[in-house]
Amino acid sequence: MFTPKNILVPTDFSVYADNALKQALDLARQFKAKIHLLHVIDDGFQQCAIDYCLDESVVQKVNSNSIKSAKEKLHKEVKKITDNHTNVEIIYDVIRGIPYEEIVKEQEDKGIDLIVIASHGKTGILKNLLGGVVDKVIKKAKCQVLLIRS
Repeated sequence: MFTPKNILVPTDFSVYADNALKQALDLARQFKAKIHLLHVIDDGFQQCAIDYCLDESVVQKVNSNSIKSAKEKLHKEVKKITDNHTNVEIIYDVIRGIPYEEIVKEQEDKGIDLIVIASHGKTGILKNLLGGVVDKVIKKAKCQVLLIRS
């Protein structure tokens, strides 16, 4: 029987990702597994548009603020969970990059044996049909992937 010990839950703070986290929590309690909660800030931020570019200091400030804000959201989420589920260990992180690449990299680096991911995120169904993050994670992950349908 498959018994995961390290479960990765990518989140974009959508209700769909919250549902995936709830499923992961049930599995973590059942198998005494650890949850790795991950938010990836997409590196797709455009510094220039047409003939106007943002100053590098503005871009750095936006990047810094987005990381800080995401860490605060994750911290609140984890605190809320651990207050209700004290027996589940949750490790969380915020990183920048291309979401599917960072999720797969995290899976390999942390010895993740199960990824629990929502079928849709904030970008909705159109992005998913065009080869979104979920599709690429399913194809490239070297572990089991549990897809939580929205």
